[in-house]
Amino acid sequence: MGLRFSGFTSLVLCLLLVLFVRDVHAGSPQAGTPAAASPGELKNLSLEELSQIEVTTPTKQAAPAFRSPMAIYIITGEDIRRSGATTIPEALRLAPGVEVARIDSNKWSIGIRGFGTRLSRDVLVLMDGRTVYTTLFAGTYWEVQDTLLEDIDRIEVIRGPGGTIWGPNAVNGVINIITKSTKDTLGPYVSVGGGSLEQGFGNARYGGGDPNGFTYRLYAKGFNRGPEYHFDRDNFDKWHGGQTGFRTDWAKGDRDSFTVSGDLYRQSDGERVGIGTYNPPYTANVDGTADLSGGNVLARWTRKLQGDDSLQIQAYYDRTNRHEPNLGEDRDTYDIDYIQHTAVGGRNRLIYGLGARASYGHFEEVASGLIFYPYNRLDYLGSAFFQDELILINNKLSVTFGTKLLKTNFTNFQFEPSIRLLYTPSEKHTIWASFTHSLRAPSRSEREFYLSSFLGYSSGLEYFARFNANPAFADEQLNGYELGYRTLLSKSLYIDIAGFVNHYHDLFSLDLEGAPYVETSLPFPDPDSNSTPPHLLLPAQFRNDLYGDTQGFEIAPEWRPVDFWRLRATYSYLDMALKQPRTIILGAGPGIVEGSSPKHEVTVGSALDIGRTIQLDLMYRYVSALPAQSAPAYSTGDARIAWRFSRHFELAAVGRDLFQPFHFEYKDTGGPVAVQRSGYGTLTWTK
Repeated sequence: MGLRFSGFTSLVLCLLLVLFVRDVHAGSPQAGTPAAASPGELKNLSLEELSQIEVTTPTKQAAPAFRSPMAIYIITGEDIRRSGATTIPEALRLAPGVEVARIDSNKWSIGIRGFGTRLSRDVLVLMDGRTVYTTLFAGTYWEVQDTLLEDIDRIEVIRGPGGTIWGPNAVNGVINIITKSTKDTLGPYVSVGGGSLEQGFGNARYGGGDPNGFTYRLYAKGFNRGPEYHFDRDNFDKWHGGQTGFRTDWAKGDRDSFTVSGDLYRQSDGERVGIGTYNPPYTANVDGTADLSGGNVLARWTRKLQGDDSLQIQAYYDRTNRHEPNLGEDRDTYDIDYIQHTAVGGRNRLIYGLGARASYGHFEEVASGLIFYPYNRLDYLGSAFFQDELILINNKLSVTFGTKLLKTNFTNFQFEPSIRLLYTPSEKHTIWASFTHSLRAPSRSEREFYLSSFLGYSSGLEYFARFNANPAFADEQLNGYELGYRTLLSKSLYIDIAGFVNHYHDLFSLDLEGAPYVETSLPFPDPDSNSTPPHLLLPAQFRNDLYGDTQGFEIAPEWRPVDFWRLRATYSYLDMALKQPRTIILGAGPGIVEGSSPKHEVTVGSALDIGRTIQLDLMYRYVSALPAQSAPAYSTGDARIAWRFSRHFELAAVGRDLFQPFHFEYKDTGGPVAVQRSGYGTLTWTK
């Protein structure tokens, strides 16, 4: 289905007009005629109910979001469905303080409160409690984080450090993607669609169970996505793939519950990469395909003890395979965690646990310009944490304090302490404040990575620059201060405000090591030849020379003027002031980092139920300029209209980035790629 925008716009407007007139004339259902249940009536929560949704990310124990001493925002499964998002990164645009910039068809830059990069190295991402952070390049490959979006119950987004509970790398935030229990996904579900960029996709799921408390689901999905807009018409970023998986839940009596889940995926991602060697032709840009595949299996046992006490044991295995035109890696990760919740004396709620992770990676060479050495590495993480919520005044005032203790193969024992104060003067108001020390542990990309580039010729020799591995690269450090306020002003108006001041030191930087010199042999084996010609080398290194402060705030009001209309908005402000003491700076200096995150972000969304069968969703988005990425400020909008024309079928049309033919969001290493206007349609069947 290859819809042009003009035809797609006409389709949306005509469909809206026809369906609106139809519902106006139909009026209320006639007596004796059963009315079809509105999707809004089934799935939209009141503001009071929404504020009381139980979240697990702040403490690894269910608690109302309204009483969380953190800046937490919940993206519900219904929010995702009505947004028209087809990927998890696009769904994250709904949360305040989260910076999402599309690089090309299959890559994004994502950050929380600054420091946005393709791999989001300062943000910890989890899928049902399974960490998807890679220790090779320190971050998350967003293109392979996928599941059936219809099965997502909610995405809990913590803005700010979460290291005390979750450990290293949760410096600027935590994103926890939580899928629905299988008891909530019984029966069949099928969805198919396509359009201009979303050229074709299909999703299917079936859930069942037995009378003994055992339920399950199986799912499969596939997609084919076209390239974004390229001025040179070299459409290298086509993307297609498929994924399948399962989940089972079993409640044994009132005390024990068990979950087992697993996924398998395979993708082909088009990309443009630079390849450098120490032999002719020295450097080249290559358009190629990344072959990505992997799978995981997770098991979790939860036992309820006396009162609200409980314990949980979780283990998972994860396999990833990345074979790109410029590098390759196969990785096996094993993880086990133990968590216990214990109430002591009526005023203390203790949470404590232990964790261990081992991740074995094998790096495959493609060219000597990009090398991890040694090629094979076992990364490990051992951790323990303790947290106590002390109730000072019942239902009014509490203080939570604790620390994470961790040890990795690249660091000695480290602590991540925090203290959080929560004050709820009434059921309608919450005030919280916190201090947290958090860190990002070094990865192979700083300790064992060599990256070279050809500069030209000097004194008759080939002239290269190379970033050398730094065995002394240290933890990146954060001291964060936060203050927040939530209020339910009325049944129709809710406001969430959070402010922060963060001090960073020992941040990642690129620095020269010294003057150029003649190098006759490489510090690693050369895959291109048995010998490397003498050459002139400008040495550089990844170091910890960047430091400074960020400050800002986010505000997220929501208004329900009537039961069938929901209005939401977010505004995020960020000010970054970073410094680097060295006079010779390469690439990742303060200006580059500061200029890669927007100072202002605004979203305004409207969700309207027209009659009992039609939904109309509109979203406006403004993002200020990213000077370091040559991306000017832009405004754009999305629209979705859905018609449930029977009890089992829904037809929807979605338009994305509608305000202009294309716009820039982030600079790709292979050249400028623009996000273009697009549209698609879907047909969904449920029973």
